[in-house]
Amino acid sequence: MVQTTGRFYDEFARLINDAAGVAQGVRREFDTVLRTQAERILRDLDVVHREEFEAVKEMARLAREENEALKARIAALEAKLAAPPTGSATL
Repeated sequence: MVQTTGRFYDEFARLINDAAGVAQGVRREFDTVLRTQAERILRDLDVVHREEFEAVKEMARLAREENEALKARIAALEAKLAAPPTGSATL
């Protein structure tokens, strides 16, 4: 009788172990399907990836800095043109 009870517990433990393995497989499959669906929805909504957003944000920052430098340069050149020439003799 002891042999039968021990074998029953072994089989039951193996069954539970197999069920846990199957449950993990189902969970991984569910995660994969969920991730795929979420990516598809985001792609359909034209949502950008963070890396793309950060790259464009950096490009905009550099363009603003260049724009400010060019404004200062133009202002200096306009000031130079507006100033009367020095040392010119009038006839």
